[in-house]
Amino acid sequence: MLTNSPPSSNAADASSLFTADQLAAFQRTGYAIVRGLADAATCDAMREVTRRGLTEEPGPAEFEADVHYPGSPESREAEGGQTVRRLKEAHGRHPIFTQWLPSRAVTGRMQQLLGPQVVVPLAHHNCIMTKQPQFSSDTLWHQDIRYWSFQRPDLISLWLALGRERPENGCLSLIPGTHAMEFSRERLDAALFLRPELPENQKLIAQAVTAELDAGDALFFHARTFHAAGRNRTTDPKFSVVFTFRAADNPPVPGSRSSAMPELLMPVYP
Repeated sequence: MLTNSPPSSNAADASSLFTADQLAAFQRTGYAIVRGLADAATCDAMREVTRRGLTEEPGPAEFEADVHYPGSPESREAEGGQTVRRLKEAHGRHPIFTQWLPSRAVTGRMQQLLGPQVVVPLAHHNCIMTKQPQFSSDTLWHQDIRYWSFQRPDLISLWLALGRERPENGCLSLIPGTHAMEFSRERLDAALFLRPELPENQKLIAQAVTAELDAGDALFFHARTFHAAGRNRTTDPKFSVVFTFRAADNPPVPGSRSSAMPELLMPVYP
């Protein structure tokens, strides 16, 4: 089920598009960083939603203990087992997300990458990532498309930093160009993470870049771009908002998890 979202009234959105050089760079590398995509008031509102979710009833959430990644607690009953890894269903937590996603700054850029009509699937991402001190985990090299089911693997995720993101607090790293590569099953482990012990994978990982962001900065990246993140080794939590976009002619496979929730139909900008 598609639900229409009204466009933002932010007047600054009108000129907020990728340049031809930026589009070419995205096609080549599979990612792009936009500085100051969200203003301070938007980030403040999203951080407040996050704090409420972490200090009150979290609602739909994933805990570090659930993922069994390196560094995560063994179970929800272990020390740190109630550490939230992400607050799910961000769209339904506060209107600020509905107000921000359809802006020209966001949707207009997605139109440039995906085509004139874009859709936000709410079954994937649609969350606030929370990387906490002490009990955060390592996310190994993976492609987001690995567990998604769409007619084509051409989706783009948008990662918005709500604060400073650096290697020391677990910022994302990406391997440029991997969105356009084919990988044999033997190069991946049982969970579809890139196997770091293989020489051909080691050569790729050596080319990785870090996405260092400040509050309001955003990372656009293709669902086939390999990326990873380390633990938060600082004393402050790190918060990021993540949504995914698809072209209207790239629907989820019927009956799959990708089709399990409604979707948002974004406005079309000229």
